[in-house]
Amino acid sequence: MSDCLFCKIAAGEIPSDTLYEDELCYAFSDIAPQAPSHFLVIPKSHIASVSQIDRNNSALVAHIFEVIAKLTAEKGIGSYRVVSNIGEQAGQSVPHLHFHVLGGRDMTWPPG
Repeated sequence: MSDCLFCKIAAGEIPSDTLYEDELCYAFSDIAPQAPSHFLVIPKSHIASVSQIDRNNSALVAHIFEVIAKLTAEKGIGSYRVVSNIGEQAGQSVPHLHFHVLGGRDMTWPPG
């Protein structure tokens, strides 16, 4: 999708602090971190949100969670939260599937 912010970041058209990249996904530091460790993992292919995950793309989502496990282990983050907002009312500001990974502080419940 040519006007999608995260598609442009994944394509290297907009600079970011790259943490990981492979042919399927891209991970980068959040520009407004909400925890000492806060990064995002996105698919390179455009999927609008969790609500569009289906049998045709669910393996990609499983791969993203494998990448999350790898990155948190490498960074020594033993306790963390993974968040994906779906829709504007839930706080999704970019309509491209993304997972926030937050760690390094106590996470209160219920959130927000």
